[in-house]
Amino acid sequence: MSDETPLCSAKGCRAAAVWVLAWNNPKIHTPERRKTWLACEEHREHLSQFLGVRGFLKDVVLLKEWESEDSPSPPRDS
Repeated sequence: MSDETPLCSAKGCRAAAVWVLAWNNPKIHTPERRKTWLACEEHREHLSQFLGVRGFLKDVVLLKEWESEDSPSPPRDS
């Protein structure tokens, strides 16, 4: 794994990211704004549930699809 490899956003995880979790906090973000967390296979469900129970989760997309749709690399918001 190189220094360029996107890593999972789960606390303490150093695994390569496979998923992009796009989210938005409607109390502080405009409706079209998308913040992102990255997730490995192991943490995708946990991070999705964390965002989902708060009503923040908007989309879960494979990282390779996210990169091909938008830009060479996704934003790395935490």
